[in-house]
Amino acid sequence: MYYEVEVVSDGNSPMDLNRVFSLLSDPEPITQIITSDLRGEDCWCDVVGWSESGQCQAYAVEAEDSGEGVILLVYGGTWGIRLRPSTLQTDWDLESTQQWGEPCLMLGRDTPKN
Repeated sequence: MYYEVEVVSDGNSPMDLNRVFSLLSDPEPITQIITSDLRGEDCWCDVVGWSESGQCQAYAVEAEDSGEGVILLVYGGTWGIRLRPSTLQTDWDLESTQQWGEPCLMLGRDTPKN
């Protein structure tokens, strides 16, 4: 099964993205993932999808990437995904300097997630 990730850099994501992935499993909803924070240190991060309407569900799925082999693809809404360190208990806010947006994440297939 193929899935197209199309993200517009409008408010959340730092860049546009249009890419097709070959999915190897069914996508599952997630709320946390281990990834690099704003300082480049790996930690548990809360993750949501983001669209023109605001917060939406984020998903993780194993996928094939031509340059990397099998990856864990994390994706969300039309504006990508939004992340914050899980130690922060702040509301989701595009103006927050402690949160950041990404079009999607392509991580190692064994990356821990919730």
